[in-house]
Amino acid sequence: MENIYTIENEILSVSVSDAGAQLQRIELKRSGEALLWKGDPAVWKEHSPWLFPVIGQLKEGRFFWQGKAYGMPMHGFAKRLYFTLEARTDTSLRFVLRDTPETLAVYPWRFELAIEYALNGARLDVTCRVANRSGETMYYSIGGHPGFLMPEGIRKEDCSIVFPGRDRLTYFSANAAGFALPEQTHSLSLQDGAAPYQADIPDTWIFSGGQVGSVGIALPDGTPYVTVFCEQFPLLAVWANPKGPFICLEPWFGRTDDAGFAGALAEKPGIQTLVPGGHREISYSIEFHPLSS
Repeated sequence: MENIYTIENEILSVSVSDAGAQLQRIELKRSGEALLWKGDPAVWKEHSPWLFPVIGQLKEGRFFWQGKAYGMPMHGFAKRLYFTLEARTDTSLRFVLRDTPETLAVYPWRFELAIEYALNGARLDVTCRVANRSGETMYYSIGGHPGFLMPEGIRKEDCSIVFPGRDRLTYFSANAAGFALPEQTHSLSLQDGAAPYQADIPDTWIFSGGQVGSVGIALPDGTPYVTVFCEQFPLLAVWANPKGPFICLEPWFGRTDDAGFAGALAEKPGIQTLVPGGHREISYSIEFHPLSS
């Protein structure tokens, strides 16, 4: 049975489910304004899923390891499993997922994935820690996928994506099946660090090479709405379903397969590794502004 836990401070109220350790709700305390997409199954049923141990699609939905095929759904299995709440304060939550016989049947490494949420004023700090409990090198990817709800009466088509301090970036997209097209790079020109929301965002913008240290959404008048600080993540994706009033800003450590990729898991673009007994901790932060009264 799903359990939902709430933390809050004087500014924000945040609810997280133990199903996938996924954010369910972010609200401004004083106004009750919702800041996170509510997860309409008719549009996009998620709110802010964790992508682990793969991001995006695998060719034919599987990978090969030591001569054996392992089936893996899009974005992996973490978002489909229940985490254990291991620590809680008034302003923080820490969830943990460990390997089970069921995960070992589809992913042959013993692992521990810890997700922590901590409030700090108008900022939500999000930390993930991946540990390899196996006796051999572990291959994995991990990413966030928060969907930010537009304020009532504001169309995302009138908003901008903001890359502070940048005047030009390069990105590549994914095709309709969700596979990356890195050979087809595009240049994104920015004015005062901003680019208008564009119709091709539903095909996903993928910024690689550590180009993006922070990204945000600005309202039609240029007012900042939300900023994601993601310096530790080498990739960032921007995606939005055209049917819903939300935009996803996604820090990634790894990425979807290239279209036509047929290599081994160790050759997968963006794949991450951990030595036996090793771990990696990475964080991103979400800051909301301006604050409604």
